[in-house]
Amino acid sequence: MGPVKTVDKLTVTFLVDNSIEWFTKLPPGFTHEMRVHLSEHDPPIDPITGAPVLDLEKYCCGAHGFSALIETQIEGSDPHLVLFDTGPDSRSIARNVVSMKVPIERVERVIISHWHSDHSGGLLSFLRLYQEATKAQINKGNATQPCVADLHPDRPYARGIAPLGKVVAQVDPGPTFDAIRKVGGVVETHPEGHTVADGTVYVSGEIPRVTSFENGLLGGMKWVGDVQIKQGEWVPDEDIVDERYAAVDVAGKGLVIFSACSHAGIVNVVRDAVEKFQRPIYMIIGGLHLASPDLTDRIEPTVDFLANKLRPAPMYVLPMHCSGFASKIALERALGEGCVPTGTGIRVVVDGQRNLESQGGFMTPPTIAS
Repeated sequence: MGPVKTVDKLTVTFLVDNSIEWFTKLPPGFTHEMRVHLSEHDPPIDPITGAPVLDLEKYCCGAHGFSALIETQIEGSDPHLVLFDTGPDSRSIARNVVSMKVPIERVERVIISHWHSDHSGGLLSFLRLYQEATKAQINKGNATQPCVADLHPDRPYARGIAPLGKVVAQVDPGPTFDAIRKVGGVVETHPEGHTVADGTVYVSGEIPRVTSFENGLLGGMKWVGDVQIKQGEWVPDEDIVDERYAAVDVAGKGLVIFSACSHAGIVNVVRDAVEKFQRPIYMIIGGLHLASPDLTDRIEPTVDFLANKLRPAPMYVLPMHCSGFASKIALERALGEGCVPTGTGIRVVVDGQRNLESQGGFMTPPTIAS
């Protein structure tokens, strides 16, 4: 793994999430979807009233899944765009990419956090859009590159849910490697941690499990066997070891962590990032995997770690996707406005501060209380 470069600017656009947030108060640097449309997307003007029209046919939709467009920039260099997950289906990612006017042809890479279809289901749809966008660029005489699909190599044939020991539903892991190649994607498999986007985005390897209360996906199963002869069996798969997180280091701010589903536990994710980089955690983004009733007992120790044991505490936590209502209430109680209600269509800009890097206090490594 090469060194992770500190960036001067990070821009995140949420393209798929379970929630739509239009009216909640947001901190500086956060922008609601409606404001983006009205100020940047040339909304239609009513010929009689002269007022811009909220054309809701062109706004984002929510879906059970996650996708975030990550743009990193070092001053004096070109920005890099990568997509972290693609949501659950072909329709939500396609609609929302168009809605937010994403420059699709500039996306260098799609990182799939793990093999569950609510994170990988929109991959082929996005790659088809990418092919269309690059063909348009080629017709204009511009050079293009194929989009890389950054994947964990261990894609199971199927995953299942067995809350009482019997599989009650099968979960599609996402498209096969062959299907990805057929729509023009370049398959890269990485079981280990590595950097992408010219070293500005870190993608983890397997997340070490060290906490006593974060025990993976309860009732998780996967199918193993010989697909050709249609023989095999369901085996326990609670750890979801193919899960990976991403991180960006912003100058003078610290790490921004992207944890799409946190099957490994968000505390384990944060501990791993702190140990690897010895940098403060500025922002935690994504699903915290605390929504279902059988995970309620994980909420208190998770919130206690983020609010009290990690020092300095993160400036912002954005609980999304599978975090659940109860965890959001608990995080808001502990962190106040540091718990930010975020959803599809919201944009976040984190501006770095290089001058703070020279101040010794900022460089003090974070600590974790026992």
